[in-house]
Amino acid sequence: MRTYCIIGDPVSHSLSPAMHNAAFKSLGLDYVYIAYRVAGSELEASIESLRSVKIAGFNVTLPHKTTVLQYLEEIDVPSGKAGAVNTVMSINGKFKGFNTDIQGFVQPLLNRGIDFNGLSVLLFGAGGSARAVVVSLSNVNGISKLVLANRTYRKSLELSKLAETNGLTSSVTKIEEAKAMAKSFDLVINATSVGLQSNDSILERDDIDGSSIVYDLVYRPVMTKLLENAREKGATAIYGYEMLLEQGAQAFEIWTGLKAPIPAMKKALFGVFQEPK
Repeated sequence: MRTYCIIGDPVSHSLSPAMHNAAFKSLGLDYVYIAYRVAGSELEASIESLRSVKIAGFNVTLPHKTTVLQYLEEIDVPSGKAGAVNTVMSINGKFKGFNTDIQGFVQPLLNRGIDFNGLSVLLFGAGGSARAVVVSLSNVNGISKLVLANRTYRKSLELSKLAETNGLTSSVTKIEEAKAMAKSFDLVINATSVGLQSNDSILERDDIDGSSIVYDLVYRPVMTKLLENAREKGATAIYGYEMLLEQGAQAFEIWTGLKAPIPAMKKALFGVFQEPK
């Protein structure tokens, strides 16, 4: 019997338990995956509690993807580049961090055959997910421009430094200025929590150009207001569940050493909501 979990705040919206438990069941594994709400002030104590109960591994979601690093014994190279972790494995009682968001983010773009040559990118957000996006974009060739926008300007500057460190030319702007210029970008990414279990949107319909690609990392609801606005303008929509599925499959393989049963995992997700047409 092995136990896995996800920690974050909030965490009640997470579909990871349904996805991973379906994967375990499909392969006949006697494993279980649960969700724990962990406030920022409780993170250190919670990590030690997970250690004491011999947790086999866990996922990390907002707002802990960066702060969790200080409580881990080891991290892999991609996590070091991003300065963020979303997957942890217990190895002989020691916690090693991984970042499956990096490949999880880019895979839906690769699946669509997106041409990155000359691509201009506008990224909203500067948290752990945004850091993974920046590192992911640095791993592809051809990005011509990256503009960062976040509610806290200082965090945007920190993210810009990360981009430059990883070979990406970037600039920073304020949220309202980014909204005004969003139509001029080929790829617009929402890596904030705006739209999470709400009808809010980082961009209104008239802020979006029909030739753009709009990628919302929020996966619940599956059809966020941002993606609804994008589809109404004829833009290409990339759904948060796609990244969730890709990063989850990688986490499963890290933990188990087995090939992830992606059809079973995807079916579990759409037992909660229907796949968009």
